Amino acid sequence: MKKTFIILLIIFLYQSNISLFAANPPAYSQSRDYKNSIKLTFLSWISGSTKLSYERALTNWHQSAELCASLIGAGHDKYDNDPSGFTMRYGHKFFVDNNYKKSLMGFYLRPEIVYSHYNYNSNEKGGRVLSSEIAFLGTIGYQYVYKRFLADFWVGAGYATGTPAETYYHHGFELWHYLNTVNTNIALSFSIRLGICF
Repeated sequence: MKKTFIILLIIFLYQSNISLFAANPPAYSQSRDYKNSIKLTFLSWISGSTKLSYERALTNWHQSAELCASLIGAGHDKYDNDPSGFTMRYGHKFFVDNNYKKSLMGFYLRPEIVYSHYNYNSNEKGGRVLSSEIAFLGTIGYQYVYKRFLADFWVGAGYATGTPAETYYHHGFELWHYLNTVNTNIALSFSIRLGICF
């Protein structure tokens, strides 16, 4: 699994042609088209983790690449089971509303892969238990940019596999446990991210 994430990271860095310190001097006008953003998942810390994302617009494609890392246990644990671990996710955004004035703004479709790995105190089995899940998601969302401020809203669903947690919550997605039914292969995801552009 580590090799998979290393490959995804290499692809991310290659496609984004990353350059945090561009040669062009900054222009602080409202019309500036920023290509990068750093985002924090809104209220993630009250659900037991802290999530930080980096997004890079891809030149002339009206697409972007996004990498998110989460430290599970850095926040208030809503299930009171002392989780400890991490999640990693990579998403590729396809903006669909032809807003070419701002590369990171507009409605989008995003396929993504999420890996969650953490242990927690089990109420069912006792002691510490490991959960390791991977999910393949399709999301739809809208990203708004005002000057340097950015807000990202999205929902999604997809397929999950692995060792589910007894709470069905994996700090990046939830497994289906609604309407008196459980299906650990259905993953649901929704979030709000706030950040800055540069």
